[in-house]
Amino acid sequence: MKICVVGTGYVGLSNAMMLADQHQVIALDIDQRRVALLKNGISPIQDEYIEKYLKHVAHFEVTIDRAIAYKDRDFIIIATPTNYDEETNYFDTSSIEQVIKDLDTLQSKATIIIKSTIPVGFTQNIRIQYPNLNIVFSPEFLREGKALYDNLYPSRIVIGDRSETGRKVGELFQQAALKDDVAVLLMESTEAEAVKLFSNTYLAMRVAYFNELDTYCELRGLNSKDIIEAVGLDPRIGSHYNNPSFGYGGYCLPKDTKQLLANYQAVPQNLIGAIIQSNTTRKDFIAQQIIQLKPQVVGIYRLVMKQGSDNFRESAIQGIMKRIKAKGIDVIVYEPNLTEERFFNSEVVNDFSVFKQRADVIIANRAVNELSDVLDKVYTRDLFGEN
Repeated sequence: MKICVVGTGYVGLSNAMMLADQHQVIALDIDQRRVALLKNGISPIQDEYIEKYLKHVAHFEVTIDRAIAYKDRDFIIIATPTNYDEETNYFDTSSIEQVIKDLDTLQSKATIIIKSTIPVGFTQNIRIQYPNLNIVFSPEFLREGKALYDNLYPSRIVIGDRSETGRKVGELFQQAALKDDVAVLLMESTEAEAVKLFSNTYLAMRVAYFNELDTYCELRGLNSKDIIEAVGLDPRIGSHYNNPSFGYGGYCLPKDTKQLLANYQAVPQNLIGAIIQSNTTRKDFIAQQIIQLKPQVVGIYRLVMKQGSDNFRESAIQGIMKRIKAKGIDVIVYEPNLTEERFFNSEVVNDFSVFKQRADVIIANRAVNELSDVLDKVYTRDLFGEN
């Protein structure tokens, strides 16, 4: 098959690498730096599997030229970003709409697969606007830093189309996966859109739950780890996704929970809104714990949302940082992925030894061995050494 993937973030690039083992894949991106890196076999994102695959996939190329990318394709996968707009309470789907408009102008006969996260009802509406295009929605369930692995060994493949086209799209991803007997679920597009939002909101709820358990334990002087381990041994609960943090963050969970809440207009709910509020409350609590220590200088150890990722969009530790700075406390940042000298008007200290020496308190969402020599300075809620 001839396949185009639009967007080379985690979703787009992981799909491109997976499919390029069996098909001819071209990736399209407007970011010339990303395109230049990929042409040289260098991944613009941190993902162990993607970095390995880039070195040996035989049928992969990348371009900034839309005419070349879209020409004579069997499938076109849209994986462009959809940030949440706080003013409209809606995902910004303009990048998807532009791609679809271009394909309509070109009278494309390709099957268009939307992989970007979108509001419930978007696919149905866009199909009405462009009746001559063949548009399918298929959500992704990926972890940043493990995106290609999660594509190769998927928990399930969800296709928002019950027709023969949907079945073929399901086969495309099923045959590219390395995992045997992957469940392929065909459903209407609106149901597939809801699956994505409800899945991520459940994960956010689980993070919020164990964070609130941890808040209780810290204020009451209880051993949080002992309680979580015992709670998790109930098979109905499970010992996974239970490590306390400074809050849920990253590209997906914050925006997906807010979009789901926006979709609840005129629908009774308490829990969805509480999940979002819980995340704010947790960050307030963590910041207050730091402030009570009365440090002169607080060191922020890494801005990334988790280990094995280079993404710090919406990371919870940034929320803590802003709250501390609002109290007039000096904040310095150690983040190897930053090239700037300042981040949100705080000094970036690239010399790790100097960073450790200057900070009175070092806050780390995830504890690591390189902080072991200054444990008396470290504040973290990482109990299990896992993401």
